[in-house]
Amino acid sequence: MFISEAFAQSATAASPASSLMSFLPLIGMFAIMYFLMIRPQMKRQKEHKALVDGLSRGNEVVLSSGLMGKITKVGESVVSVEIAHGVEVQVQRHSVANVLPNGSIK
Repeated sequence: MFISEAFAQSATAASPASSLMSFLPLIGMFAIMYFLMIRPQMKRQKEHKALVDGLSRGNEVVLSSGLMGKITKVGESVVSVEIAHGVEVQVQRHSVANVLPNGSIK
């Protein structure tokens, strides 16, 4: 009974404006994701790259593992960090998380 009534109705043609309006929320969600997630992450990556490129001998740094020390030697991809008197470790440049003001480490 209901099936025959459903077949009796004519199909409406989709207008171009309605198909555009159906994609508008999807486009809006991608724009919101870009400005809330992707763009800030790209900004942090750019700041970290500038921090790593600016490393020099004598800087006091915090590594991503939490170790604190003073840079003794800067290489192309490796940095030597003195974490205690006479104890040096070599770490990759990108593992430096932050540069501290001089005199922070006692």
